[in-house]
Amino acid sequence: MHRITALAICLAVLFLWACEPPPERHEEAGVFAVTTPLRQDVELTREYVAQVHAIQHIEVRAQERGYLTGIFVDEGQRIEEGTKMFQIMPFLYQADLRRAEAEVDLASIEYKNTKLLADKDVVSQAELALASAKLKRAKAELSLAETHMRLTEIRAPFTGLMDRFKVRLGSLVEEGELLTTLSDNRTLWIYFNVPEAEYLDYQSDPDQKLVVKFKMANGKIFDQEGKVEAIEADFDNTTGNIAFRATFANPSGLLRHGETGNILVAARYPNAMLIPQKATFEILDRRYVFVVDDEGTVKTRPISVAAEVPHAFILDGGLEDSDHVLLEGLRKVQDGKHVDVKFEEPAEVFAGLKYHAE
Repeated sequence: MHRITALAICLAVLFLWACEPPPERHEEAGVFAVTTPLRQDVELTREYVAQVHAIQHIEVRAQERGYLTGIFVDEGQRIEEGTKMFQIMPFLYQADLRRAEAEVDLASIEYKNTKLLADKDVVSQAELALASAKLKRAKAELSLAETHMRLTEIRAPFTGLMDRFKVRLGSLVEEGELLTTLSDNRTLWIYFNVPEAEYLDYQSDPDQKLVVKFKMANGKIFDQEGKVEAIEADFDNTTGNIAFRATFANPSGLLRHGETGNILVAARYPNAMLIPQKATFEILDRRYVFVVDDEGTVKTRPISVAAEVPHAFILDGGLEDSDHVLLEGLRKVQDGKHVDVKFEEPAEVFAGLKYHAE
């Protein structure tokens, strides 16, 4: 019986010992860690959804009504400026052209005869003027017929890539009907939308063209850099964005009209002031830190954040390089409270945050 009692007591002691929570890891006797801001060059990459446009992208349309009797190019083909692309049945316009040529010949003969007679005062100068007017009208009709004849033959206005055919050989096409599209993608305009705050950042030096890169749909970076050469006049009130246009050379022809991707903009912050995000707190959309002075007194300090990077903020105001910023225990202190601190080197603090500025 005594053995059972002793065993029960031992089990009870072991149970109580097991249920007791492990000792908490308190800061050393109320000592709080502080550090100073870190100075380092930082390059932050911003991404914007973008769409590719060929510098020239046009619709090729029929200029005359008739049957499509010839297609001399193929879909997806790169064609040179002046290449014959389509032929619309020219028979009617050939007849008009021959008639107009005959009218010019007839009017020319009539004018020459009238001039000979006018020189001999056989006919009046009024009759000569009438013959001259008839000749000019005939030449105008010939010019019109020649124009109609040329319009039955459609040639490439510039060097570019053919799109798919909208009609087939033998189709009856109407004047203005779409035949295909043509794109000159040797140079590209890539459009992307920028929020107002970032637009103002980029406009800090309006004379300096913003250099950007393009990330393609497969995640790879296009091998040419672009420059922002145009910005739209107005912001979109529904989104708060404004459109930028970057110009890229496309010598290999890899990118084509209508592609999508992302524009990459490198924002450089030389000798930037950084502090850990965990050392800050927010009140009513403003961000603050606790600064500890030489006497160990805690003081609330508002800060101005220029940009956010993983685990840290880049500041553009609010702190000096020598300020000691409270790292942890922000909920345990208040403005004006006296605390004991231990200093930690900022480089070691940021190494612990696994943050690496470029």
